[in-house]
Amino acid sequence: MKDGPKVKLAPSILSADFSCLGEQVAEATKAGADYIHIDVMDGHFVPKITIGAPVVAAIRRWTHLPLDVHLMVESPQPQIKQFVDAGADIITVHIEADPDVSGLVREIKRRGVRVGVALNPVTPIRAVSKILAELDLVLVMTVNPGSAGQPFIEGMLDKIACLRAELDKQKLAAELEVDGGINTRTASRVVEAGARVLVTGAAVFNSRQTVGQALEEIQVSLGVKKRLF
Repeated sequence: MKDGPKVKLAPSILSADFSCLGEQVAEATKAGADYIHIDVMDGHFVPKITIGAPVVAAIRRWTHLPLDVHLMVESPQPQIKQFVDAGADIITVHIEADPDVSGLVREIKRRGVRVGVALNPVTPIRAVSKILAELDLVLVMTVNPGSAGQPFIEGMLDKIACLRAELDKQKLAAELEVDGGINTRTASRVVEAGARVLVTGAAVFNSRQTVGQALEEIQVSLGVKKRLF
């Protein structure tokens, strides 16, 4: 895959050790991550509660990488400004969370950051088809949102491929991101289907290896570098 498409890796702090979060973000940055993915959960849209804007602001001090903030929240509109002010570079909202997703997209863009829309596994591509041209990123959830460490849903490969085909057909530049169950076994498969940004959680932040070793293993699985350890 050396001559294939450029693939970005976005480690998700949902699986990080929060007792040394800054250090882990810095390690991911040094190891060659492209984005830092930040899952924000409110206990309503999904059952769990994670973090808010103050943690995003703290992470901002530990990395120069784009902060890829994924809002898994109900009624995201009132929260957009605080995450922009905290240092978000990309804000992704769920199409299932607000009936006026076009208005959300315009609001995020108006504040000068990149905008993404996420689709849950059961949500069809047609739900986002009318606004694809307005987006900087489309996120396909390859697990049901709400917790880390879930297994990859195989049926999402066809969804990724169909969305890739639609983006290419319309000659759109929106990045196609996937989130859930991405590891050395699934990374190359989602890239082959058309994904270009891979969110990786438990595969990167774990007790078996360093963050650098984990990212390198994923890069090796994609054929972009040789194993050095």
